[in-house]
Amino acid sequence: MLTAINNYLAYQGQKYIKPEKSGTQASAMQDLRILAQAARQEFAEISQGLAQRVAPFEPERVSQWMNQAQVCRPHFWCYYRLPSDSPEDVAIAIRLYGRKDNFGISVEVSFVERKKSEDTLSKQNKVLAVPIAEPLYYFAQEAGVSRKVEGNEENRSKLQEAVESGTVRKVLVKYDIPIEVGTSLDSLTDQLTLGVDRVLPYYDATKN
Repeated sequence: MLTAINNYLAYQGQKYIKPEKSGTQASAMQDLRILAQAARQEFAEISQGLAQRVAPFEPERVSQWMNQAQVCRPHFWCYYRLPSDSPEDVAIAIRLYGRKDNFGISVEVSFVERKKSEDTLSKQNKVLAVPIAEPLYYFAQEAGVSRKVEGNEENRSKLQEAVESGTVRKVLVKYDIPIEVGTSLDSLTDQLTLGVDRVLPYYDATKN
């Protein structure tokens, strides 16, 4: 289960060079590309399986396996939106996390930075209007650095104050699903569906 994803995670941050331009590394780069494409396809199958459970939410395209600088980016993601949502709106997303042999998928309420409008941040931070408890947690960005914050009422209050003062720029709500050896696609889809159910109240809050 997810063998290509697991193996591709080992290449996080590695530079990819087109085989025809990589000299003695041509064969290795060809193998890397094949592995990366297979990993992305595995994640796409996960995203499509979840899509069948969370209608009317519709999945966007899975992120590419490398960035514009041709650096390997195995932590794939996929956003889900309602037909009434616009690209700059807050959405629900699934995102791969971790490293080889120790990884999982998180379900989150977040937005695409490069598509945001002047209202997106204020909408995103409305997730703090809803009470929270573990295993949900916050992912807060302060001074350009994001950190995990335990999901409890004390931290919710602190983050509300930090957002109001401008110390914290944005706050996501996330739910992690560790992937174990032998996990089936059906079982993973069940867990992801539960994750969407758990973060849905926070998504709804961004619409108010």
